[in-house]
Amino acid sequence: MKKLVLAAALAGAASTATAGSMAEPVMEAPVVVEETGSSSNGIIVPLIILAVVAAAAAAN
Repeated sequence: MKKLVLAAALAGAASTATAGSMAEPVMEAPVVVEETGSSSNGIIVPLIILAVVAAAAAAN
């Protein structure tokens, strides 16, 4: 009887020692951030520089 109880206790301890399964891990999709803005953002700075140069040339 003692051997049966010991075997049951060892079997119970062995079954709780295994954690998880062999299933594939779930991967979350990466976060993609897009900049929103008008297409004229790249032309504003050169236009301002051109206006400053034109103003400096007109002042001389």
